[in-house]
Amino acid sequence: MARDKYDRAREEMVERQLVARGITDAAVLDAMRQIPRERFLPTRLAPYAYEDSPQPIGSGQTISQPYIVALMTQVLEIKPGDRVLEIGAGSGYQAAILAHMGAEVHSIEIICQLATKAQRVLDELGYKNAHVMCGDGYSGDPEHAPYQGIIVTCSPDHVPPPLVEQLAEGGRMVIPLEQGYPQVLVLVRKVKGEMMRQDITGVLFVPMTGEKTGVPTPE
Repeated sequence: MARDKYDRAREEMVERQLVARGITDAAVLDAMRQIPRERFLPTRLAPYAYEDSPQPIGSGQTISQPYIVALMTQVLEIKPGDRVLEIGAGSGYQAAILAHMGAEVHSIEIICQLATKAQRVLDELGYKNAHVMCGDGYSGDPEHAPYQGIIVTCSPDHVPPPLVEQLAEGGRMVIPLEQGYPQVLVLVRKVKGEMMRQDITGVLFVPMTGEKTGVPTPE
């Protein structure tokens, strides 16, 4: 697919999948208009980058449906300069969206091969404010805490306590929780040290894996 076709597909994705479903945050829409989603997919799947569905990226993982990326980002309500922790870097696409919006992004990916590839693509696109490390995201990244936003792109059955600790006062966390079928996308806000929960919608994400969850990590 030629570059101009990708550009057209990106614009159609924004209008038909995002704006038509109620995504209104101008910064989110601009980021998703600008970032070449096809760069975050295996070459053979690049023509499907703007389909209204998740796509496989290897190691049993996926890049989320564009609408879900936009919805989670809009719910997070980040501002330029905010420090954001992402659990589950995957392809790096969500980190690119956040970095494009001016956040300082620290992203953790438990599959080291994916972490390396995600950082390479982010570097190639010039996002110096997006940093991907290989590790178990359940424990977060206390070195750079507190975070104004935390976004979790894999599904545990509870909110990991370390992430609660690392969320700044007034901060927001968006996380899919494994509490039946489908999972529940939840917004958690820290208000005077207390966690306020708001259910957003049903979703389907890959499970959070690692030692703390007891779910094996794919090779």
